[in-house]
Amino acid sequence: MVKPLPYLLLRLLVGMSLFGHGLIRLPKLQGFSAWMVKQFQNSPLPQELVTPFSYILPFAELVTGALLLAGLFTRYALVAGALIMITLIFGSSMIEDWAAIPSQLIHGFIIALLLNYIEANRFSADCKLKH
Repeated sequence: MVKPLPYLLLRLLVGMSLFGHGLIRLPKLQGFSAWMVKQFQNSPLPQELVTPFSYILPFAELVTGALLLAGLFTRYALVAGALIMITLIFGSSMIEDWAAIPSQLIHGFIIALLLNYIEANRFSADCKLKH
């Protein structure tokens, strides 16, 4: 059985990571998009997919991270976080950025762990809304 405090700390760790990624990219969204498009210029992925993804990713990270920090809609936020990580791992593979994948896998592992032990999510907005 996972205790509520360690669960909270893991949720906050992964939530802050996602939130921070999104927050820092939003003010420089066009620059981030240009950088990502350049990273993928020699990949098999068409620019028509990379460009919209580069604009959506920071918002997805920010919202998912905020939900995890608050513990609001935690199950859905964790699934969203896992989907983000799966997409990032796919993208990293397409450009052979093998150095980025361990971090993405660690995020994914923590997310899966949190999802598996969701009943320990006692220090959360979700728990407050139930009562």
